[in-house]
Amino acid sequence: MNHDDDGAVRAGARRSAAWFGLDGKLGFVHRSKMYNQGYSSSIFDGRPVIGICNSWSDLAPCNAHLRQVAESVKRGVLMAGGVPLEFPTISLGETLMRPSAMLFRNLMAMDVEETLRANPLDGVVLLGGCDKTVPAQLMGAFSADLPAIMVTGGPMLNGKFRGRDAGSGTHVWRFSEEFRAGRMSRADFSAAEACLSRSAGHCTTMGTASTMACLAEALGMSLPGSAAVPAVDARRHNIAERAGGRIVEMVEEGLTPSAVLDRRSFENAVRVNAAIGGSTNAVVHLLAMAGRAEVDLSLDDFDTLGADVPLLVDLLPSGRFLMEDLAYAGGLPAVIRELGDLLHTGAATVTGRTLGENNAGAENWNPEVIRSRTAPLREPGGHTAVLRGNLAPDGAVIKVSAASPELLRHTGTALVFDTIEEYHAAADSPDLPVDASTVLVVRNAGPAGYPGMPEIGNLAIPKKLLDAGVRDMVRITDGRMSGTSYGTVVLHVAPEAAAGGPLALLRSGDRVVLDVPGRRIDMDVPEEELARRRAGAGPLAPPAPAAAGAAGARAGAEGGYAWLYRRHVRQADTGVDFDFLIGRRGHAVPRRHL
Repeated sequence: MNHDDDGAVRAGARRSAAWFGLDGKLGFVHRSKMYNQGYSSSIFDGRPVIGICNSWSDLAPCNAHLRQVAESVKRGVLMAGGVPLEFPTISLGETLMRPSAMLFRNLMAMDVEETLRANPLDGVVLLGGCDKTVPAQLMGAFSADLPAIMVTGGPMLNGKFRGRDAGSGTHVWRFSEEFRAGRMSRADFSAAEACLSRSAGHCTTMGTASTMACLAEALGMSLPGSAAVPAVDARRHNIAERAGGRIVEMVEEGLTPSAVLDRRSFENAVRVNAAIGGSTNAVVHLLAMAGRAEVDLSLDDFDTLGADVPLLVDLLPSGRFLMEDLAYAGGLPAVIRELGDLLHTGAATVTGRTLGENNAGAENWNPEVIRSRTAPLREPGGHTAVLRGNLAPDGAVIKVSAASPELLRHTGTALVFDTIEEYHAAADSPDLPVDASTVLVVRNAGPAGYPGMPEIGNLAIPKKLLDAGVRDMVRITDGRMSGTSYGTVVLHVAPEAAAGGPLALLRSGDRVVLDVPGRRIDMDVPEEELARRRAGAGPLAPPAPAAAGAAGARAGAEGGYAWLYRRHVRQADTGVDFDFLIGRRGHAVPRRHL
């Protein structure tokens, strides 16, 4: 045992020794209770104790296979001489959670951070597979700053419908609009349900889950080549085993997130996001993660850093292929090698080698899927652009590669809805006062306003326009949209309407001017009229929650976690984290209680 006679832990002992290396009653209790799981005393001999932070849940379909992945991590930890101890956290299933999984990202990050700090762990392997679990786990790990490595769950196999590939998410939006327009039968629409999600794993398109897996790798927090391997591929378990072995080495080396991450890491992630056609949700997640890592990153960095990066990856929704194709083409290592001097190749990673060293030998096996810089899918300029103006003084974003080029400069009349439910109720009306030039606006969908900033931005095209053949139009919201979505959609308007942002002053009939090349989003309303509206607005407050039990109902009566969330959540331009969670708090051993 690594302890003194008085029960004090010797200098240089592992963190876990503050539990398992003590004499007397306290050490007796800590060790004794572990014996009931069948462990022998060898687990208390000073070897590294590794947590396996598992977001498995049957309620989170993207993560439902992570129990099996955890077994491979355990094998790797044991083979490297560590002690694996698996523990659960809350999980965030994007497809089932209401009112929005984003409402609970910060709660999960708190769960991860406090579980790491409160327990006898020397390092942790993070197991996450979907949109919010990956950033939540990384946020918590960055604040706790224990040695940590990320293992993502991998994408599903390509969907297949009527003999062709079909992408989860992206094709849902397309099928839905074709069905609403009467160009797809109910039978085909129903049949497609079972065709898009045909294996374990997360979305097959470059949605948010795929994006965050890629960005975890670009940050240097996961093993090279791990992001794109399908969930059901045996190599997913090989990656998990290797991560289990590597975390034991990281504990020996003292390699914590603060030793891996710096400004270069996050600049790499922003540029990789532009090259892969990544989700706009990466903006709020990377900003929040940078805040936890105490790295200076701003909303404007996404525009300036992405400006000279071409779109290289030909995946839906910006291109044609799916994640399985990306894996077989060479995965993210081939993308990183192709980006070359656009990245900081000297940035550190969890392997102990630099990003450049990790990917120096990467091969591109399919130049249709992963384009070269000399023949990109899209020249620089297709990245996530940051807009400002009198509608979004603190910023808004638009994914240029997913928008219609002819709408990137557009002036139209606003049609404003205060809630997404209000829009849904009106969208199919033949009397809706809308044409192809109209700018659809839904507000009160921001962090505090909904609450939780839901993915409602890719508003369904009004049926009367669908019937007329319209497939895209300008849409604006203070909410988000799924990374699998596409269209000319201005998102994350800050400040949000419920926080007193000028979006709250917009009225139906006002002219809205979108100028993406000029990085502007404005309402063409005289300042004196805006001042008059502002003076007559009265106290601004979020709309009341929907009736209990109604479809799409928001959080319940004001209280509990929703109460905490509304009062402490920051705006989209800074990452939507809680104001009291920014930064690192470390992993000092908590006080004893016996």
